[in-house]
Order: sequence, then structure tokens, then C-alpha cells
Amino acid sequence: MRVQFLGAAQTVTGSCFVIEACGRRFCVDCGMHQGNKAIDARNRDVSVYDPASMDFVLLTHAHIDHSGLLPMLVKHGFKGDIYCTPATGELISLMLEDSAHIQEMEALFELKKYSRRGLKNPPAALYTQEDARNTARLVQTVSLGEDLRPAPGIRVVFYEAGHILGSSSIRLEVEEEGKMTSIIFSGDIGRPQALIVRDPQTPPPAQYVFMESTYGDRNHKDASTSYDELAKAIAYSYARGEKVIIPAFAVERTQEMLYCLHELNKQGKLPSDMAIFVDSPLAIRATEVFRHHRELLDDEALELLSKGEDPFELPNLHYTLSREESEAINAYDKPAIIISASGMCNAGRIKHHLKHNIWRPGASIVFVGYQAVGTPGRALVDGCKKLTLFGEDMEVRAKLYFINSFSAHAGQTQLLDWLAPLAHTKPQVVLVHGELKAQTTLSDLIKERFGLETIIPGHLEELTLQGTHVEDIQLNTSKGYPKVNWEFLTSELERKWDMFKDKLQDIDHRPWEEQTTLQEALAKMDYAMTRLLSKL
Repeated sequence: MRVQFLGAAQTVTGSCFVIEACGRRFCVDCGMHQGNKAIDARNRDVSVYDPASMDFVLLTHAHIDHSGLLPMLVKHGFKGDIYCTPATGELISLMLEDSAHIQEMEALFELKKYSRRGLKNPPAALYTQEDARNTARLVQTVSLGEDLRPAPGIRVVFYEAGHILGSSSIRLEVEEEGKMTSIIFSGDIGRPQALIVRDPQTPPPAQYVFMESTYGDRNHKDASTSYDELAKAIAYSYARGEKVIIPAFAVERTQEMLYCLHELNKQGKLPSDMAIFVDSPLAIRATEVFRHHRELLDDEALELLSKGEDPFELPNLHYTLSREESEAINAYDKPAIIISASGMCNAGRIKHHLKHNIWRPGASIVFVGYQAVGTPGRALVDGCKKLTLFGEDMEVRAKLYFINSFSAHAGQTQLLDWLAPLAHTKPQVVLVHGELKAQTTLSDLIKERFGLETIIPGHLEELTLQGTHVEDIQLNTSKGYPKVNWEFLTSELERKWDMFKDKLQDIDHRPWEEQTTLQEALAKMDYAMTRLLSKL
């Protein structure tokens, strides 16, 4: 059996593990890469996925970093089944069409930008809404605990992951030449006692455990303080007549925020005249899926519903579907709470709300989820003083709040507790879906607590599994991490700077208007170099 890591390898996005076994080729998840331009470029390398040769897909949950490239597979020839839980099936039909709409709008924006500059060959959309609809037609739903046999010699069972509605861990058994190999793919592991969804379930033991490690280097803050921290952010901006901006994933995090605001309102900690906007068409539709799947909610949410309370409803709550309604929020001149996607601030309506508020000293930006490297959200978390939005540098004057206890991912201790029931059989642990620092820390703790060695694969790395041991590791480093030619880049910069200084010899003899134009251009270069140095 061979496993290749096409994503979520020393990073948290682009989850995709391609498996070759029993004469079949299939993958667990097929997520979109999110980050800087180099990371985003991985989404366009169709060759590593080879969609036409893929037999089927096993999907852990609906988040775009796990499902977002499925329409790309379909666009390029994939025709197999996509197996997932019923709630995941409903959510991805919404999420992928929304993702496709964003792809189309961004491609149109790039087309106009290229046309204005006289450039050719603008980047096309990764896929279209029609590709997304064609993807939804391939979905086959499987209940938690159900025995699935997608091909001879292959057995699959889905278990509750407690991450978002419908999320699952997957236990895979493969029988080849009379030998059985078992693997657990944890998917994203949720927090015990999280709002709304049920607690995660550890699957039965297996020989290999492919385990997420997003928060492998830290625990979350005490969840009991989350309401107070959110209330402080609201009070801060309300007192100053400004807005509270909450970048939130449309699925799970938006619903959790509504749940929290519902509770704050009951406690009298939410200003009675403060408007609340859920500005994400996807989040609005996803909320209806939550209402439809009450059987997947936890006991506290069910108790509220049994009392006739709707945790997703509030006084002064406005769901904004149209673009015109969204734009009107920015003209609203009273304090308000705006919950909008995307959760990492790298796409969608949230970027517009940041543009209108990030420079306002009385505004608040409340981060309630993980921010991947290379995203605008991560830049803010890391303390950037300026943020570029729609080609304009914005001063960061809003007050930033970071409330990690809302995370849908298990913290360090919770990850170890999830692994504990599996450790006694001495599985090979493979750490995925985490940045290297978090993975290294978690790896050390796993060895200390359980005596288990771990593997931390890189992008495009391949493992050959033979029974209970890893027979071969193929790194593919040169393709997975193309080397940056710093010597060429710096020598080119030096060459052009020398050319510039030569041309300055007679600059004083040029017209004053021309000199000041050149001065302005040089000042822009100086500013760009200053920003570059600040990142080193």
C-alpha cells in the first residue's frame, strides 16, 4: 500500500492523502490550499492528483480545506463516488457552489485588472458553479458506524469527530495478499464539550494513525472565559460607536457565535439596540442544515430547542443574502456586530468589512479560529501594522481580540487524550494537518507519554506501508518545496540598482517635474523595501 501526502503536510490546509491499494487509487479528503501565492499555486497543479485515475473519495468533513478541490477533480475527469456522512453531503453541496462563485468572481476581477494593464492570459477560475453541481451529484452518504465496502478488499467505517456538523474520523482496512493493514485518518478532531456538536469519538485501534496536530503545541484558553472576552470586545466598540468584526467560517463557527450571542443576550451582556449582521449567504444556508440535523447536536443545544428557544435567533439579528444588503452594512452608522466569512480573511465579504473598519481606532476585530500561514488573518495575529486590502495599504488601528477557546480543533492535551485509547497497541503515528513547530512539540509529547515514535511527512512525500511497518519513504523534496533562487534574485536587484545609480549622474539637469515624478517612484520602492525588511 502506498500513501502520498498532497496537502496538510507540515501545514493546515489542502488536506489530501492519496492511497494506492487493492489495485485501486483513491483519496481521503481533497482540500483547497490556502495561503500566499506560492501555496495557492498548488491548487492548479492537476497532475499530482491525476483525477481521471481516481476511483473514489472518502471525505471527513465539509470544510473547504478538506473538500475544496473536489470540483477541480471532477472538472478534470474524476467520475467516482464521494463517500461522506449525510450532514457533510448537504453542507458540501452548499459550500462548493459558494466556493465556485468566489472563484468565478475573483477570475472576473483578475480579467478586468489584466485588461486595464494591457496584459494577456489572466488566471481562470479553478472551477465553475456547474463543476460544483456536478460534484454534488457524485456524493454517496454513509451513516456513522455503517460498514462501507467501496471496493473488494477495502472496508471503511466513519466515526464521530466532533469538529463540525457531520464531521468524521475514518478507519480504513485494506486486505492485500492475505495481509490486513488498518489506518485511522483522524480528520479534524473537535474539542470535548464544544458548543452545539457532540464530543469526538476515538475509533477502534489500528496499525497506523494519521492524526491532525493543528494545536499540538498549545492548549486553548479556559472556555469559561470566552463569553466574557467576547462581551469585552462588544462593550469596547459599542461605547465608541463602532463595529465588531468577527471573521468566522460559515459552517460551525458562525453558528457557535450566534449561540454565544444568544447566551450573552440572556445574561444581559448584549446591548439591546446593537444590530447583529450575519453577512454570509453560505452561513445563512448552513444554519438551516444545522436546524435540519438536530440528531447531531449536543445535549445542551437540544435542551434549548426543547424549551422552544432557537440558539440561532436573536433580537436585532439580520441575515444578509444579497450584495446590496452587504454593502449597506458599511453605510450603517451605529454600533453593530458583523459575522462574515471567510474565517481567515482571505476571500469573500469579510475583506470588504475589514477595509471599512480596520483603520478605525474604536472598531474591534475578534478572531475565533485558526489562521493559516500566508493568510491576511495570520498577518494580523502576528502583529502586522499595515494590511494590504484590494491593493491599498491599511493602517491597523482597530483593537484585536484572540479567543482561541472557540476553536473547533482539539488543544494539545485533548489531542493526547484522543490518542490514549489507541496507544496500547503501539501504532505508527503520522502527524498531519499542523505546522512543523506544533507537530514537533506534539511528537515529543507522544514519545514521552506513550513511547511512540512519529513520522512528520512533507508535501508530496510518499510512504510505502507493508503490514505493520513503513517499508519505504520517498521525500520528493525538490518538487514539494521548489528552491527559491535567492542568489539570482539578489544579484538581479543589485544589477538594476547599479543601472539606476548610473542613470542618476545627470538627474540634476532634467526638468524639475520629471525629477519629482522619479522621486515619487523611488519613495514607493523605499516603502516596499521597508515592508520587506520588516518581514525578515
